[in-house]
Amino acid sequence: MNRVVWRRWKSRIMVSLLIASVLVAVAPLILILGTLIIRGAGSINFDFFTRMPAPAGEAGGGVAHAIVGTLLMVGTAGLIGLPLGIGAGVFCSEFPRSKLATTARFVADVMNGTPSIVIGVVAWTLIVARQKHFSGFAGSAALAMIMIPMVLRTTEEMIKLVPHSLREAALALGYPRWRTSLSVMVRTCLPGIVTGSLLAIARVAGETAPLLFTALGSQFMGTNLRQPIAALPLTVFTYATGPYDDWHRIAWATALVLIMVVLCLSLIARLATRQRFHD
Repeated sequence: MNRVVWRRWKSRIMVSLLIASVLVAVAPLILILGTLIIRGAGSINFDFFTRMPAPAGEAGGGVAHAIVGTLLMVGTAGLIGLPLGIGAGVFCSEFPRSKLATTARFVADVMNGTPSIVIGVVAWTLIVARQKHFSGFAGSAALAMIMIPMVLRTTEEMIKLVPHSLREAALALGYPRWRTSLSVMVRTCLPGIVTGSLLAIARVAGETAPLLFTALGSQFMGTNLRQPIAALPLTVFTYATGPYDDWHRIAWATALVLIMVVLCLSLIARLATRQRFHD
């Protein structure tokens, strides 16, 4: 009887330790969200999303220029990075033992662990220094460099989960290999690829360091990617380090909007994954 009681208490202790570990892991996110909501929610209104920044030292204004700039740069980065990443992932899954696939896989793993500021310096050297001016396109290129290895590895791993019998069945019916890859393998794991793509977009949407070396930022509304352009992370950095209290208020509100965008993209990715497993 004592042994049974001891086992029950030991089980309760271990479960309590696991619950405590989960709470400790979740606590930073709750702390960040709580702080942003307390400090930034009161500054969010319709004008915040539709108006331009007020002159330095004056109250009011919004971040419409940063929202437009973020959409443009992240969208352009997606147009560059998603097709390249998905295509490279399909190649690595179709020819897993080739030297090119092995090299691409190794480079992707190294790139995923490379600090974003290093990628920003590389983008500055390759694009900004040669153009002799900052630009939104350089920022999009830097974000695409971060996105491609993430999408590559996600796509490859998702295709590996597809049963090999589906490939054999398609080939037995006379499908060419390229059509089997696109119509059968990729289509079967498409929800997983979409999930990885959304997570990659969420990752690059909050990057600041690469944009400091490439897009630079702007206080004006700009849609020309060949010129310096604003972004939400750059606005948070500029206003948070500024000398005015109203800038600090806008920085908190902008940070709240940015993290809500990332959370929404992550939730959409989760829903896509859940739908995939339910199907």
